[in-house]
Amino acid sequence: MSTSLEQFLPCFQALEKARKVSVLTGAGVSTLSGIQDFRGENGFYTQKGLLYGVSREQLFDIDFFRARPEIFYCYARDYLYPMLDKTPSIAHTALARMQKAGRIGTVYTQNIDCLHTKAHGGRVVELHGTLREHACIDCGRTFETAKARECAEAGNVPRCPACSGLVKPKVVFFGEQLNDDDLSSAFRDAEISDVFLVLGSSLTVSPVSSLPTAARINRRSIIIVNKQPTPFDRDAAFRFDDIALFCGEMEKYFFPDEA
Repeated sequence: MSTSLEQFLPCFQALEKARKVSVLTGAGVSTLSGIQDFRGENGFYTQKGLLYGVSREQLFDIDFFRARPEIFYCYARDYLYPMLDKTPSIAHTALARMQKAGRIGTVYTQNIDCLHTKAHGGRVVELHGTLREHACIDCGRTFETAKARECAEAGNVPRCPACSGLVKPKVVFFGEQLNDDDLSSAFRDAEISDVFLVLGSSLTVSPVSSLPTAARINRRSIIIVNKQPTPFDRDAAFRFDDIALFCGEMEKYFFPDEA
């Protein structure tokens, strides 16, 4: 047995024995695909200085979007839409493989980059929305992401062809509410899963940051894999730093004949 596998063995055995496992992922799983995270050491929000002449928080504020959509779409052109060109990391593919094998259930993600769905595993719930779809903020008519990206890359703001309203990606901005059904499903799974696995999340963004509390109150095992510390590290049955190593060894453990 490799030294790497030995450190994870008790954790993987707990995953193997669990009847129900739910997963929460954050930006850390997508940094492995070359996407900048938001709250890590060199994350989007931890960097100093203005971007496009405004604070970084303003770029995802719904009121600011309504007032200055052209600034958001400059950011989307340069930073968000390129996410759609990335490929799933070992974290995405390992979780998808575990889902297909029936080892884990729903993957809840804070990410908007669509990489979990690209990995073609099982059920994925994008709690903070997705870049996959756009809609008019006035009439609700859907708008193709490819067309929105084309508009942004041409220096324009996408407008609804029906009512001329602003078109916005279906991403949850500051000042907007998460989908109630999705959030309720996440809390329910955190409460009833034998193991609640967290990969790549700082666990600092409310209300998703409260999911481990739901697991802890109901005496569920929590596994956290994240480079930076989280507020729930003391509550974790297992705590690791290296997501790529964890996922690689998990695949070797659960799929030894295919490794």
